[in-house]
Amino acid sequence: MNQQKQEKVRIRLKTYDSELLTNSCNHIVETINRTNTNIIGPVPMPTRRKIYCVLRSPHVDKDSREHFEVRLHTKIIDIIKPSTQTIDALMKLNIPSGVDVEVKI
Repeated sequence: MNQQKQEKVRIRLKTYDSELLTNSCNHIVETINRTNTNIIGPVPMPTRRKIYCVLRSPHVDKDSREHFEVRLHTKIIDIIKPSTQTIDALMKLNIPSGVDVEVKI
């Protein structure tokens, strides 16, 4: 039972701005395609919504409330059998500051 584990790098991108997320994904995909590596994705994950309910007045009008919403957009990119050239190119890539990047090997 000598099975070889397939090497895979998973990149998870999170942000509050959907345009910023698509631009970052496009830059990563272009970089990976230049190094001729197999890629799966970007796969969009469900958008998480967080709703906050706030009273409009601190003392009276308990029934008067405002609702605010924050949306968290997420995408996943899988790189199958990455080469050292691919990883070096990804390390040099500039990602905007509004995007959270998690890399799992």
